[in-house]
Amino acid sequence: MTRPVVTRFAPSPTGYIHVGNLRTALMNYLIARKAGGTFILRLDDTDQERSKQEYVDGIMQDLDWLGLHWDRVERQSLRYDRYRTAADRLRAEGRFYECFETPTELDLKRKKAAAMGRPPVYDRASLGMTEEQKAAARAEGKQGYWRFLLNQTRIEWEDGIIGPLSIDAASVSDPVLIRADGQVLYTFASSVDDIEMGVTNIVRGADHVTNTATQIQIMEALGGTPPAFAHHSLLTGAQGEELSKRLGTLSLRDLRARGVEPMALLSLMARLGSSKPVELAGSIEELAEGFDVSSFGAAPTKFDAEDLFPLTRGVVQGKPFAEVRERIAALGVPDDMAEAFWAVAKGNITVLDDLAGWWALIRDGAAPLVDEADRDFVAQALAMLPPQPWTTATWGQWTAAVKEATGRKGKDLFRPLRRALTGRDAGPEMADLMPLLQRPKQG
Repeated sequence: MTRPVVTRFAPSPTGYIHVGNLRTALMNYLIARKAGGTFILRLDDTDQERSKQEYVDGIMQDLDWLGLHWDRVERQSLRYDRYRTAADRLRAEGRFYECFETPTELDLKRKKAAAMGRPPVYDRASLGMTEEQKAAARAEGKQGYWRFLLNQTRIEWEDGIIGPLSIDAASVSDPVLIRADGQVLYTFASSVDDIEMGVTNIVRGADHVTNTATQIQIMEALGGTPPAFAHHSLLTGAQGEELSKRLGTLSLRDLRARGVEPMALLSLMARLGSSKPVELAGSIEELAEGFDVSSFGAAPTKFDAEDLFPLTRGVVQGKPFAEVRERIAALGVPDDMAEAFWAVAKGNITVLDDLAGWWALIRDGAAPLVDEADRDFVAQALAMLPPQPWTTATWGQWTAAVKEATGRKGKDLFRPLRRALTGRDAGPEMADLMPLLQRPKQG
């Protein structure tokens, strides 16, 4: 019997979501929605010192802005009893052992192994400690922490993106699952949660591949069935440079402040790095219907924030007036003029904030741009400009008259006149703009 599809996004609330986090969240969300399954927002907040409620709120606000609505929320900080129960089970089965090496001692071991040409794998020295030796270590002020005892076999799985993967557990250190201060680490908490919450599919970054290998053994030791894993490639900058150090500047709230539209961001991230072309989608449902995790490649994926703006332009220019009515009213555009203003301005903006510049032009006028070679021509043309009010016919009638009087035509005729009236080289059709320019100046 096929299990219902359950996916999860498990951010640590120690900062705001950036594009790298979003890639993981979106893939898991789309898998769940395509299958009619469940999408869990699971807050990995076991690090009480760094986890903050403001980041929890920020994560939820960002996901809500994007329309990635979760079916339920879980907090790992409320599940310590489940982790204690799981830890007791692993101890009883001989898969959990207490260690006492200090960070300095572990570092010396790693250096010694490297000097001897061996991989820096933990030597399991604490595994054979007697109770007397453990008591002596505690008497010296050492605090015990807990490692999971890996079966030193090959761990194999079919990765949904990378393909067949096989990792020799003997080449990996037994992972620390509970620190000396009692903090439950991600590798353990996540394994327990994924089993108990019935998670069936996990997509995450390629930097988690080794974690996956150890977590498969942890899940199996706890009697669970590991989910289907897929590891997406990591993002790089537009030139292939490492992006991880810049991700803090690519937070979703920063992109939102720059005017990026949610569907533009989702459309790019749902296809970036896949064999499918990036196209502006009309809805999240459309993205889910066409989503296929196996279409993604394992090679590093280039991300350029500037690619978001052509997509954003497409979203903005396709908005109906009703959707932007309040935004336009907030600029101070009169109600009787608002719809005509939107019709004129929308084809000449990339983000909605660009509307302010066009309204300032219409409301206040603009300093004319006049090349020295055109100065006499523009003066003559402006002297022929009909008095207000102007209509959609005014531009054609005026330019025809100027052409007749001066012999100018084509761009030599139209460009200087546009620049003289708007202070810009490009913009809306002048026939449509001129009736709005008749508004009296305000302020």
